[in-house]
Amino acid sequence: MGHTSRREFLRQGSLGTAGFLFASGLLNSSFAGTLSPRVPAALGGSPLWADSHWIKWPMWVQAEDEKVLMDSVRSGVWSRAKLVDEFESKWAEAIGTKRCLTVVNGTNALITAINQLDIGAGDEVITTPYTFIASVQAILANNAMPVFADIDPATYQIDPAKLESKITKRTKAILVVHILGLPADMDRIMSIAQKHNLAVIEDACQAHLAEYDGKKVGSIGKAGCFSFQNSKNLPIGEGGAIVSNDERFIDNCFAAHNLGYAYGTSTGAVAGDSFMRASKIRLTEYQAAIGLAQLKRVEEQTNTRHENAAYLSSMLKDIDGVRPIKLYDKVTRGAYHLYSFRYHPESFKGLSRQKFLEALRKEGLPCSGGYKVMHTQEFMRNTFASRVYKSFYSKKMLDFEDYKQRNSCPENEALCKDAVWLTQNVLLGSRKDMEGIADAVRNISRNADKI
Repeated sequence: MGHTSRREFLRQGSLGTAGFLFASGLLNSSFAGTLSPRVPAALGGSPLWADSHWIKWPMWVQAEDEKVLMDSVRSGVWSRAKLVDEFESKWAEAIGTKRCLTVVNGTNALITAINQLDIGAGDEVITTPYTFIASVQAILANNAMPVFADIDPATYQIDPAKLESKITKRTKAILVVHILGLPADMDRIMSIAQKHNLAVIEDACQAHLAEYDGKKVGSIGKAGCFSFQNSKNLPIGEGGAIVSNDERFIDNCFAAHNLGYAYGTSTGAVAGDSFMRASKIRLTEYQAAIGLAQLKRVEEQTNTRHENAAYLSSMLKDIDGVRPIKLYDKVTRGAYHLYSFRYHPESFKGLSRQKFLEALRKEGLPCSGGYKVMHTQEFMRNTFASRVYKSFYSKKMLDFEDYKQRNSCPENEALCKDAVWLTQNVLLGSRKDMEGIADAVRNISRNADKI
């Protein structure tokens, strides 16, 4: 891909990519022709795809991407300056918010946003159990208590119907996670938050340019947080961002990411004394240069993933034992950092999910089983044993066995047992690839008793 121009790559859409990808060598010629019943790779047949078939991620177009990066390196201006400012301005514009602040990663974006909403020891934050560990660690880093509301089994998102019952006098915020890059039910969540005077923080770390009712996720709540880690749809290696329409909030976040020195509307003078306990988690110029290069492609890639995901779901939904993830009616675009469906072994002659995943991998399709149950893990128990938690929470609240029972989420536990994930770069393939994925699943189903 290094020698393929961005213009040539983006000129093809998700509905007609195969010819370009075959010609450019991005699509292995082993997957060509009409699909038909065949011996699956798990039983000795030829794999549908070679290991090198899928678009390499992260993508780097050497001819177009390297100038701004090399210029930034050669300038010797490596700490945050004009390039970071430019990236922040463009990301705020892309999301539709007034402001953006970059930080070193998505985890610190969440930690900082929670902290600057004055959430800390003794407070509770309601969130989803189906998420990456960083969502929960960010709450714990502020000495707050994570409270889990179960998921909608069709969308995998936090279920608003189960959210309100979790609210107590300690609740300060709802941390909504648009997991897998798909928007949560924001109308109902915002209504509940307004009713109870709660802040809404959107963990959009996997949801770059996803849209709910025509609005980008991250722009709906008080703050939105993004990750630019290497696997993300906009990859920098490491990096993160906080977006908001609240000028004072972002100014305070800026101070918090720069050792507490005042900025904009925040208290004190910029050159004066630090006015808050803070850290230093600033992005560098060369990271921003990489981000600016990736930003040129993310809109087109997001459309491709969304369209390919819809096409793939239209085929998988007709396979017995496979239930593709659904979108809420008001979702106008999914980012699909991960594509997922639920797998039911009983419809595959009892073939376990592990064996099913192994059979897909033998076809050359990258896949996994996704998340494990979060709230029962040892990092939670160890946090509750810390001095600060013992100082601010009752013995009953810190009883780990009781906590696990109070936060039991049966729908999440079931999903953790039957989900199947495909990585986002798979959705940058052709329509023929999507047909091949459906064909591979059908073929495994037909031969499940032999695998």
